[in-house]
Amino acid sequence: MEPGAGPVARRWGSVACVVTGASRGFGRSLARLLAPRLGQGSVLVLLARSAGPLAELAEELRGSGTGSGTGLRVECVAADLGCEQGLRRAVAVLREVLSAAPPGRLLLVNNAGSLGDISKSFLDLTDPDEINTYFAFNITSALCLTSTALQAFGKHPGSSRTVVNISSLCAVKPFKNWALYCSGKASRDMMFQVLALEEPDVRVLNYAPGPLDTDMQLLARTKTGDPEMRQYFQSLQEKSQLIDCTVSAQKLVNLLEEDTFSSGAHVDFYDI
Repeated sequence: MEPGAGPVARRWGSVACVVTGASRGFGRSLARLLAPRLGQGSVLVLLARSAGPLAELAEELRGSGTGSGTGLRVECVAADLGCEQGLRRAVAVLREVLSAAPPGRLLLVNNAGSLGDISKSFLDLTDPDEINTYFAFNITSALCLTSTALQAFGKHPGSSRTVVNISSLCAVKPFKNWALYCSGKASRDMMFQVLALEEPDVRVLNYAPGPLDTDMQLLARTKTGDPEMRQYFQSLQEKSQLIDCTVSAQKLVNLLEEDTFSSGAHVDFYDI
């Protein structure tokens, strides 16, 4: 059983919850922790590119007993958020689902993201199509999905809205060969700080989950062009310093339950 599962976790009431990048890694672990906390009439929207793993997760959450007796509705949206067609489809589904959701609580977790080609140095990044495609997926989609979700859910007396951006140490620290990833994460952090400033009734959190034991870390230690950086990531694995996704996801859930963070803040796994 996942940490937090069971009747004791069901204390959030009616929630419209959206998790992007939900088919694997951190997003999948987080969805498993959130499902048992979503009360009667809640809806959980899972977005990712991979339809198969997404459907398997939805079936697990529907049939494992986590939603038993709560009326939890699980919706899957298999779409490539990096292309206009996929993003428009995801936006349309969010608009439809959230506009009809009970006016209790909105929780949107912007987890979807990619590394880019980390074999390339700054000077190798000369193709505008490659660069624009990266930012379309990692920045444009997060902005469009968030603005759509907030508009569709709307403002209601007694309701709450929380937006989480899955950030990174790379949002505040440069890493060689990671120009796209670092600039994308920094951009997203600032983007959501602006949201916190403009919409004081929306709770906004930039959460850096730490070096997770995922496929992304495998790429980091095998594909990073700079040898020193590659060795750094290899040493994290060799010294067992990679973090299990469920452990980090549980810290995020704890942050959301305590709800004491400053809106727009950047909170790192190691700060908690």
